[in-house]
Amino acid sequence: MAKTQTPTIKIKHRRTAGEWVLDILKIVVLTFITVICIYPFWNIFIVSINDPTDAARGGLYLWPRIFSIDSYKEILGRSTFRHAMLVTLARTLIGTPLAVICTSMCAYSLARKDLVGHKFFSVFFVFTMYFGGGQVPYYMVLKNLGLLDNFLVYIFPLIMSVYNMILIRSYIEGMPAELFEATKIDGGNDLVVFFKIVLPLAKPILMTVALFVAIHHWNSWFDAYLYTSSTNLKVMQQILVEILNQYQTGATTANQISNANSGVRLTPDSLRMASTMIATIPIILVYPFIQKYFVKGIMLGAVKG
Repeated sequence: MAKTQTPTIKIKHRRTAGEWVLDILKIVVLTFITVICIYPFWNIFIVSINDPTDAARGGLYLWPRIFSIDSYKEILGRSTFRHAMLVTLARTLIGTPLAVICTSMCAYSLARKDLVGHKFFSVFFVFTMYFGGGQVPYYMVLKNLGLLDNFLVYIFPLIMSVYNMILIRSYIEGMPAELFEATKIDGGNDLVVFFKIVLPLAKPILMTVALFVAIHHWNSWFDAYLYTSSTNLKVMQQILVEILNQYQTGATTANQISNANSGVRLTPDSLRMASTMIATIPIILVYPFIQKYFVKGIMLGAVKG
């Protein structure tokens, strides 16, 4: 006997004038915010790829008038800047995975309620977020550990972050406990649970934390300024700060004369813009590859109330 299908009635919702006005207002506001956020970066870019002498006239808004990459050639032609880029790249590629692994291991341990002294260690780690010994004791600790003027000073102090640990721990606590119990019944220990269960399932929050750590390593320069004096350990952002500052002294005129005599038409602003773009573009290019994990990782790894 054939079944009779009940007809479905679709009710078409008519949008009111207030809803249209609200949607238009949201589009206008979001467009305005997008423009004021993106345009300064775009303006820096077009000035950096415009002829430096022509850019000094001003009036560059949307497109370069005379295309030129002389500023990039000048910056990348400096051996100190190229070496600083390698140092920054090395600390980012080495420090980021080490920080993610160590932080996630600590987070998994504190997520286990059967850990001996669970509450003590939790309070201990949170305590360090609000209270510290200060800059001078911190400097003396690094000195006694032999980390001053050492590449490892970029790695070890940043290998653990309590804030990132709390994010990862909250994410792990949201995982079904039955997964861990089933692995233990099958004979797996905590290392098996961590590497086979936790790490694959926690990929969103781990990628989010990796982004935080990578950006911190890439943009960091103050630690190099305080804890290193060797030119071989200078990071890219430190060289960028020097470039941004050196043209505000009396050396500006001398540099411009030298550039004119060599046939290279450069200005302080063009060098500043090119240096900023070189330091900014690589980390921006990484973001689209992990964007899909970013929002999910923050939402699911947020601290529970």
